[in-house]
Amino acid sequence: MGDIASLVSQVMQYITVAIEAYGTAVWAKTQETVADETVSLGRRLLQRLARREESRPQLEAAVADVVEAPEDEDFIAALRAQIKKALAADASLADDIAAMLKTSPIVAGSGSQIISGSHIGGDVIQIGTAGDVTIHRRN
Repeated sequence: MGDIASLVSQVMQYITVAIEAYGTAVWAKTQETVADETVSLGRRLLQRLARREESRPQLEAAVADVVEAPEDEDFIAALRAQIKKALAADASLADDIAAMLKTSPIVAGSGSQIISGSHIGGDVIQIGTAGDVTIHRRN
């Protein structure tokens, strides 16, 4: 149990500093940070995609359509198709985009805060709640 106690002690050092800095707003700030990091990655991905001159006008038009109607599945599909065409036409671009995605573990949709691409081994402590979680242990 010594490892758990040590881990809790380390975790608490950071959490208490965050609580002291933000008070009860610590949860809102945490969510804001996740959103900021996700938006930043999305912006960088679009910037990289836009560097490909051949597909830039179509990509810009597709982005504009999604901005005007973010819930429209047809516009979302059209944007996805433009991104797919750009990546399929440029292996270097596809490699760059894949590398960018690997550097940021945060993936978020509307209101989601999902951590992806992470590995947790050994004893794990959960702070907060989780719903609909399936855990598979690798041997």
